[in-house]
Order: sequence, then C-alpha cells, then structure tokens
Amino acid sequence: MNLPAYETLNTGMTEPQVLLVTLNRPEVANAINTQMGRDFLDLWTRLTEDAGDVRCVVLTGAGEKAFCAGGDLKERNGMTREQWVRQHEIFERQYWTLIDLCVPVIAAVNGHAYAGGFETVLSCDFAYAEKGARFALTEVSLGIMPGAGGTQNLPRAVGERRAKEILMTARPFSAEQALAWGVVNEVCEPQDLMPRVLETARAIARNAPLSIRQVKKSVRFGMQMELKTAYRFEIEAYNHLVETEDRYEGIKAFNEKRKPVFKGR
Repeated sequence: MNLPAYETLNTGMTEPQVLLVTLNRPEVANAINTQMGRDFLDLWTRLTEDAGDVRCVVLTGAGEKAFCAGGDLKERNGMTREQWVRQHEIFERQYWTLIDLCVPVIAAVNGHAYAGGFETVLSCDFAYAEKGARFALTEVSLGIMPGAGGTQNLPRAVGERRAKEILMTARPFSAEQALAWGVVNEVCEPQDLMPRVLETARAIARNAPLSIRQVKKSVRFGMQMELKTAYRFEIEAYNHLVETEDRYEGIKAFNEKRKPVFKGR
C-alpha cells in the first residue's frame, strides 16, 4: 500500500499483508502533538477508504522506554481555550476513526502507555505488552479527564469498579496487572514482543479478510446491544459472507486438503 511520508509516524509493510505503524517521536516519549493527530487521522482515513492489501495493522512506539506518553503537554502549555478545543477535535476524530477501522489493529506496547497513549491502546482491538511497560490514565492529576474513550473503553475491558480506581487515582500499574485485569492479552520479554505480535498478525492475515471484518463489526456493535438484538446482528453479518468467493474457496480448500487462498472477495 502506498502511504505518504508522515512527519510523526513511520509506516511500512513487514510482509505483504501486515502494516507496521510506529509512533516516531522518541525524543518526547512519542507524545501526541497536533501533527501526530493529523498524521493518524490521515492514516486511519486512508485505511478506512481503501485498505488495499493490508489485512492487519501493528501499532508500536519508537525507542525503548515509551509506547506513548499521551498528549504533548509542552505544545499545550499556554494554549488558549480555542486552540485547545481545535486540537482536541483532531484528536477525537483520529481516535474514533481508529476505533471504527475495519482492519484489525494490534498494539505492541513496548514501553509506558500513559493518558492518551493508554487510550490509544484501548482503542486497538487488543494488545500485547513487554514486561517493563506501565499503564496509567493520569488526566485527573492535571485538572482534566480522559477525553478519547478512556472512561468508556477501560470499564469495558476491566470492569466498572477497577476502572474507577484507575481513573480516579491516576496511579500507574504494571504489565502483569494489565494482563490480570484484561487490558492486554499477553506479556512478553522485550526481545520477544514484536516477533510474538507479528506472529499473531500473520495468523489474522492468513484468514479470510471479509470474515475478519465482519467479526470485528459484530463484536464492536453487538456489545452495545441487548443480547437478542445482538444475536440477530451477528446473523446479518454472517449472511453477508455466504455468497463471497472466499467462502466458496474456504470450503473447496478444506475438501481438497490444501490451504485456502483468500482474496477478500
């Protein structure tokens, strides 16, 4: 897939169907400034409009200490209310576009994920973290509150009571706690993080891409529905796959005892 050269992000295909996206401001712990917000919004919008050959995205941070420290507070120092609101509008749009993205996104948390950085992790489909990573939503210690899904995505991951503790204390917690509470799916040694995440991304990319998209849609929207309505939504998503080329290919490959070749059609 042809993507522009972003000022704050590095992008590249690690293999034909897996896109690696790296937050690239290591000198400031990959803090999210206005330009990074614009870069993310452009990237997620392009993938929404036409993902091309991309079947899975891996999101990580440059450097060895931080995945993302959250919003760039040095850039925000001295902002007027109008400037702050305009910037946050960009941030809001990029987060919502990420959450609604049809392609799966895995966070490879290679260091601390605080505030908006943690909200980025929560906006991905799931996450793996290295052992030394720490997580926190620190906004209440700065006189604000999470404004990119933190108060909604966190309780859906860890439960209401645990989420309130994390949100109200602003205390960091470890990767092991994140695993126990449901924030991340796996904790790895630092040298094993990217190989493990890429292995999982490859497994996703091997499967039928239309099926993956329908699964993501069914889980995301079904979770917001009353259960019987969600069952019906699932069937509607299922029925969209019955007459696809990939469904015919999957059944044919099974009976011919070979690996299927899915084309996303």
